[in-house]
Amino acid sequence: MDAETHAGQGVLGPRTAVVFALAMTLLLAALSGLVMLPAAQHLRSLQDGRQADATLVAAGSGCFLGGCRVRFEAEGRTVVADLPVGSGHGEDQAGERLTVRYREGDPQVAASQDDVGGGGAAVGTVAFGAGAVLFLAASVWSTVHLRRQRRATDVPGATRPAAGTAG
Repeated sequence: MDAETHAGQGVLGPRTAVVFALAMTLLLAALSGLVMLPAAQHLRSLQDGRQADATLVAAGSGCFLGGCRVRFEAEGRTVVADLPVGSGHGEDQAGERLTVRYREGDPQVAASQDDVGGGGAAVGTVAFGAGAVLFLAASVWSTVHLRRQRRATDVPGATRPAAGTAG
């Protein structure tokens, strides 16, 4: 195939682009509604939890995805708990001190005092939701554009470009 054959077309075929946009819509909507929104609600649920001083055991860029761990004293024992999705300690180092809130009776359910407002996870919810809306709009626009093109070529008496010519 030469360059003239693809004149006016993107890298993906038109139907493939619509399917891709719909797949991205579903992925981003799922991340927003099934991951980030519950994470924000979970973080907010710990606002009234018991407070304790803690030490980061595992930290780094994976904190926002739930990859941080903290160690603290609760109910007379040492607890090592995972911080939930949406935690904002990605730039902190292991060994740093912070304050956590934990659920009374279940200290394994803990979150950083700085995160219990749910802000980071709420921003993620909005960002992924906005991305889903954007890809949905792109798929609708593409579908409408494809249908208009098809109707224009199916009109009786319309002339079609000769094979091998652009236009």
